[in-house]
Amino acid sequence: MNKTAYPVTPAVRFLRAQQIEFAPHLYPYVEHGGTAQSAACLGVDEHSVIKTIVLTDECKNGLIVLMHGDRQISTRNLARQLGRKHIEAAAPAQANRWTGYLVGGTSPFGCKSPLPVYVERSILDLPLIYINGGKRGFLVSLPPAALASLNAQPVDAAV
Repeated sequence: MNKTAYPVTPAVRFLRAQQIEFAPHLYPYVEHGGTAQSAACLGVDEHSVIKTIVLTDECKNGLIVLMHGDRQISTRNLARQLGRKHIEAAAPAQANRWTGYLVGGTSPFGCKSPLPVYVERSILDLPLIYINGGKRGFLVSLPPAALASLNAQPVDAAV
């Protein structure tokens, strides 16, 4: 795929600046289709499609959690592990202000504001992950080692 065949988002610019090799994947975005839709379109296991979830704690501080597409986050377990009282999903408008991305197109790469990033530990064991490239209907595949560029901290929060 040539360089003009996919969007050049802040996430793509970040990956290029960090010299992280990735492969772009476009698919037809469906509202509320989630990772099941993208996995089906790309013909990959939903477990290797990674969701980027923007959350907030009791002090209204933002954080990002990367989770398998076929799993949910236990915010209670996550809060315990991080020493927080409460963690919940950020409002879409707030998530957009922090990241610069729309819900459904949020990438952990190239966010407007530096947010701490946490990754479900088992994601790091996958050979290849598919993660949002900063636009709805656009994923990038790369090795999970690329998450080191985000200083992503491993957690065990999947249910």
